[in-house]
Amino acid sequence: MNRLLIGLAFILCAQGVAYAQADVYLCVDENGKKEYKNTGATKGCKRVDLPGITVVPAPVLPPATKKTQGAKTSAGPSDFPKVDEGTQKARDSDRKQILQDELKTEEQKLADLKKEYNNGEPERRGDERNFAKYQERTTMMKENIARTEKNIEALRRELSNLK
Repeated sequence: MNRLLIGLAFILCAQGVAYAQADVYLCVDENGKKEYKNTGATKGCKRVDLPGITVVPAPVLPPATKKTQGAKTSAGPSDFPKVDEGTQKARDSDRKQILQDELKTEEQKLADLKKEYNNGEPERRGDERNFAKYQERTTMMKENIARTEKNIEALRRELSNLK
């Protein structure tokens, strides 16, 4: 049974490869719309000759020598700009403060959303006369809460990476 399935799979794969190498036809309808097809049975279709695929192999690298094996690789080119330690600490401090501010904002937003959501039963508004609109708003509120929780989680993870 397994041999039969494997054989059938092989035949299907071989057909797929042959199908992928089929002729391509450019068909133009009455409105002048161009369409590419794999059959030219329709009126206004002409076979398109496509160039073959060119494959260029990667160059062969010389084997590593003892000199290149022992050499350290730098993170960047030698003329790459360097930042002094004080400037980098100031940047890190600014980044940390920005992340903490964003976290505080997102936590406040989450508290407001949860208060409005009211454990899945937000108050109905006057413009929500039918129940479907109310359910739609409730679903959107739930999605907003989930998105805000994910944002808070990401900000906390980012802050923990700084320490």
